[in-house]
Amino acid sequence: MIVDLLSVTDDPLPFELELRADQIDLETEGISIAGVVKAVGEVTTNSAKTTVTGSIKAPVEVGCTRCLTDVKQDLDIVFQVDFVGKELFPESKEVHLESSELDTDLIEGNELDLTQVVREQILLNLPETVLCRDECKGICPTCGKDLNEGECQCGGEDIDPRWAALKDLKG
Repeated sequence: MIVDLLSVTDDPLPFELELRADQIDLETEGISIAGVVKAVGEVTTNSAKTTVTGSIKAPVEVGCTRCLTDVKQDLDIVFQVDFVGKELFPESKEVHLESSELDTDLIEGNELDLTQVVREQILLNLPETVLCRDECKGICPTCGKDLNEGECQCGGEDIDPRWAALKDLKG
């Protein structure tokens, strides 16, 4: 959904989006949209900045950190992003930013793509670690078998040659 910022007056412009998985390309391996993403919020603008506030409900599938099994999670995101024009955005690459400025982005022109705002917020709010269950055993580093399904037959005896000398030490 593209918003023409010139049409936003003093009153906030409300929005409500429903996006299918094929409308949001996360471009990230091991993460996918698992249903309809719903976003509601409003766009406000003044001479200095445009602010988008809202909430997003997004079902996603993320690979387990240990065994790579897909895990479905429902993200519930509340966000606020400020957009400023190029003239108010620092050009220097080495700038000290205050914590309040971390949610400020550059906008060029008079249009704002809310689909891209939703996509960015989903990516920023993905959990760092996802486990299919607390006792997940992961995969064998040698043969790649999912150890949750049983022991592998390789025995995992491959030893990194850098550590081979320590194999014979007894403590």
